[in-house]
Amino acid sequence: MSEIGSLLKEVIAKQKTFIVVTGGVCSSLGKGLLISSMGSLLKNSGYSVNVIKCDPYFNVDPGTMSPLVHGEVFVTDDGAETDLDLGHYERALGVHLSRESSVSSGQIYQSVLDGERKGKYLGRCIQIIPHVVDSIKERILKFALSKDAEFILIEIGGTVGDMEADVFLETIRQLKQDLGDHRLFHAHLSYVPLLSWLGEIKTKPTQHSVMMLKQAGLIPDGLFLRADREIECKAVDKVSNLCGVGRDFVFQVLTHNPIYNLFIDLYGQQIHKKLQKWFGIKDVKDSDMSEWQELVDRIMKEKKRVKIGMVVKYIGGNDTYVSVVQAVKSAAHHRDRSVDIIYIDSEKLERNDPKALEQLKTVAGIIVPGGFDERGIEGKVLAAKWARENNVPYLGLCLGMQILLIEFARHVVGFEDASSSEFSDTTSHPVIVPLEEQVDIKEMGGSMRLGAYPCTIVEGTRASKIYGENEVMERHRHRYEFNTKYTDDFVKSGAVFSGIYKEKGLVEITELNDHKFMIGCQFHPEFLSTPLKPHPLFKAFMDAALEGED
Repeated sequence: MSEIGSLLKEVIAKQKTFIVVTGGVCSSLGKGLLISSMGSLLKNSGYSVNVIKCDPYFNVDPGTMSPLVHGEVFVTDDGAETDLDLGHYERALGVHLSRESSVSSGQIYQSVLDGERKGKYLGRCIQIIPHVVDSIKERILKFALSKDAEFILIEIGGTVGDMEADVFLETIRQLKQDLGDHRLFHAHLSYVPLLSWLGEIKTKPTQHSVMMLKQAGLIPDGLFLRADREIECKAVDKVSNLCGVGRDFVFQVLTHNPIYNLFIDLYGQQIHKKLQKWFGIKDVKDSDMSEWQELVDRIMKEKKRVKIGMVVKYIGGNDTYVSVVQAVKSAAHHRDRSVDIIYIDSEKLERNDPKALEQLKTVAGIIVPGGFDERGIEGKVLAAKWARENNVPYLGLCLGMQILLIEFARHVVGFEDASSSEFSDTTSHPVIVPLEEQVDIKEMGGSMRLGAYPCTIVEGTRASKIYGENEVMERHRHRYEFNTKYTDDFVKSGAVFSGIYKEKGLVEITELNDHKFMIGCQFHPEFLSTPLKPHPLFKAFMDAALEGED
């Protein structure tokens, strides 16, 4: 028996079940949110779930892509640089995923070609079918067997009709056939536009999208109609009839604010019970969505608003800082506040743009998130200086901590030309330098300090009060770190290094004395914040921003 055959036999024996989500008509419909919704409904019905994302792009991972091209890069505990949808999955499902949950065409083709060089396919001509398809199957089946999960949720990135996604659709077609009846549920999310000049919903794009699926040998088991407003029964019946999908399995995925209302909406459509019945589960369980309902109720209440400024350099993409945005919102919701996030262009601050300066002066708190290269750096330093001098709460994330240290070095310690060696090779005070293991790095992809590392919290510090623990695990994505030869200079001037990676003596958290809240962390706490459990640093930052308001 072949390796794929053996894997299939084991998967069937262990009664693993699969839900695959594809997207039609256009991208950015919210396949990740749909996966998160279904996963949450199943998890809260008492089932164990896990998720894998298949991206058709040829990058090995999104780590070398600009966030303006592909959105935020989400980092897992084991150091994988992944698609931002894994962040959606983790926040909704309360699970920690790994690099196994992120598959790209680049990884698959690299694996096949590496195998060819090693002699794996001696005597044979390598082809899309069976070799590339089998490589994808192997990843999915091994993933399923390695996880203690009853439901494996799979998102196929991109849009049906994209040439580079065809191989993944063929993989799903074969898997559906290999696994047998009612082992793999195929959910197709498709856009149903509203023509504003007619005031009518149009289903033709969805019909065409399903036609393309049928050409690939797939008929979806469920249709999920993405729309801005409720679709009338007549249109739903039409889609069901023309696409060959049972009426009970045509669902509406409407635009919601907050987005967690989608979980409640799909619960109302009873998708969790219908999925259980489809898979032949006799003891159908209801889903306890009370925590999500309470969160939605809290968000929907009329309440005071707080204005938080994010000093950023990547302007123009909605998903560039998605984890930070969600972490800020979660912290605000925890305090029964609505939040207005003001994006302040750091390059405009550099030019002393009046509007950018006015934005900086009107916010209750300032966040400087991660980033790379020298563009816009001086604007971020200006923002840190404003926060320090005016006692405005400041939270620096990764680069944001380095900015805090550079500003402090220049204007408090007295090193006027202090900078990072990433930005200047002439500074006489490089307070930020490459990590020792980064000095001779040649390849850019996957070579940073990545993933979860322990951070020892110093007793008696603000960080200690915030965390309430002696050691925490936090996720990283950086090449540069504080230059510890300047430790004494900073401490004498009032800086406190309250979090340390003991194994190498690296500074993980910096805070300033005599300030309402000025903290920087070398890690990315936003990756561990969830709607139901905001990260302690974001909660403390929000508390400081709201101080005196209650």
